[in-house]
Amino acid sequence: MPMICKEGKDTIIFATKEDHAVPSKISLPEPEPSPGLLLANGEINWNCPCLGGMATGPCGLEFREAFSCFHYSTADPKGSDCRVAFETMQSCMSQYPALYESKGMSADDLEDDEIGKEVEQKKQPQESSEDKRKMVVASQGAAD
Repeated sequence: MPMICKEGKDTIIFATKEDHAVPSKISLPEPEPSPGLLLANGEINWNCPCLGGMATGPCGLEFREAFSCFHYSTADPKGSDCRVAFETMQSCMSQYPALYESKGMSADDLEDDEIGKEVEQKKQPQESSEDKRKMVVASQGAAD
C-alpha cells in the first residue's frame, strides 16, 4: 500500500514497484481533442493559435468583424460583401505599424530595392541591337 503525505496544497504519494504492478482503480477520461478554427457548434474559435493572436490587441475587434464577415459570407465571390469591414481593419492596423507590419519587406524596403535595381541596371553596359545581331549570327555559325 503506497504511503500518502500532504504538504500544504500538495499530496505526495510514495509507491513501490509492487504498488505500480496492481491495476489502478482510477480511470481518467480520454482527453477531448483541442478545437481548431471552428468549435463543435460551428462558431469561430477566437482562441485558436492559428489566428496568431490577431483576435486580440488594439485591432482585435476590427479583425473579428472582418474575419466573421468573410467566414459567414454567402456572396459570390466569397467575402466580396466584406470590403468595408476589411478597410476598417486595415485602417486600424495602419495606426500600429510596429505591431502589424508584415514579416516580409516593408514599403520602404521595396522602394529601396527598386532604386537599387535601377542603379544596377544603369551600371550594366547596354547592348545595342547590332551587338545582339552579331551574337545571333555567331551562335548560328557555331551550330553549323
